[in-house]
Amino acid sequence: MAEPTFEEAQQELEAIVTRLERGDAGVDELTKLWERGEELYRICATKLEVVQGKIEELRALEERPT
Repeated sequence: MAEPTFEEAQQELEAIVTRLERGDAGVDELTKLWERGEELYRICATKLEVVQGKIEELRALEERPT
């Protein structure tokens, strides 16, 4: 299964948070939801770090004297 895009991961994570906040899931389902949420959080954080690195590289290129 391919890794979701940032937007897909964020959307799924938001749905999980909503479900967890409702509090209507059993213990087994809560555990699975929590684990998936952690996985999605890591995906989003990693993708944001990559983008931040690219932005920093572009800024460094712009700041170099020509």
